[in-house]
Amino acid sequence: MTQSFKSGFVAIIGSPSVGKSTLLNSLIGEKVAITSIKPQTTRNAINGIITTDEYQIIFVDTPGVNKTKNKLGKIMDKSINDSISGTDVVLAVIDVLRDEPNDLFLGKLNKVEAPVILLLNKIDRIKDKSKILKIIEEYKKLYNFNEIIPVSARTGEGIDLVKETVVKMLPYGPKYYPEDIITDSPERSIVAEIIREKALELLDDEIPHGIAIEVEKMKKRVGREITDIGATIYCEKDSHKAIIIGKGGSMLKNIGSRARGSIEEFLGMKVFLELWVKVRPGWRDDEAELRKLKFME
Repeated sequence: MTQSFKSGFVAIIGSPSVGKSTLLNSLIGEKVAITSIKPQTTRNAINGIITTDEYQIIFVDTPGVNKTKNKLGKIMDKSINDSISGTDVVLAVIDVLRDEPNDLFLGKLNKVEAPVILLLNKIDRIKDKSKILKIIEEYKKLYNFNEIIPVSARTGEGIDLVKETVVKMLPYGPKYYPEDIITDSPERSIVAEIIREKALELLDDEIPHGIAIEVEKMKKRVGREITDIGATIYCEKDSHKAIIIGKGGSMLKNIGSRARGSIEEFLGMKVFLELWVKVRPGWRDDEAELRKLKFME
């Protein structure tokens, strides 16, 4: 590889629900991470990859910076620390509509040795642009950011500038992934995330924190463009199970219907999807369950 090719890893960090996953999808140009207005959408670091003739950027979407309340929370926090420790550039994302500087967020930045770009997300929702300048000045006083860029992950405003700025900061290096790869997440993991995304969209606020998805079966039919998928939605309480299933199975059917369409789009073929719901009390604090669900090695 010549010294004209740049490559590196870029961690995306921020508080829950600031739009990190939407930002990743916008940067890549395709959906590789699930998005939701609810916190804790992302639980595992997800890699999204851009490759051109001049560079390769591996974006790492991390869980939201939040107080750890259980073993799953500690695993998510470790995932953030691991992602920023070996990264070449950090994108620190805030929501200009509601974010205020907090010690947890700034504490993560103080551990970073790489260049940090602050992204002020959701600027499309601010009519008075002078407010953006005030926010920029506020954050300048708190941390020595290498760049501060106002963006809208939803509309794409500022996204090209983010990519150009990142490329300038990347070191010269090898091509880590083949050109046609946009994510290194396994298909089963993405399918599980799609199902969880649809559950996040439809369920009450408290329930999604306590659900996990395990794809137990995923097999393409011989000689046919159709994939059979069987997945279990785990929850923590019997009352939650009843809500997830819904009256006459209506909620589960709705989740399945929405998930099936997105999975078919992702796989490029028809899908036969079966969903089950099982109760696993306290699974977020149970190491055996966390290993079973691939949150731990």
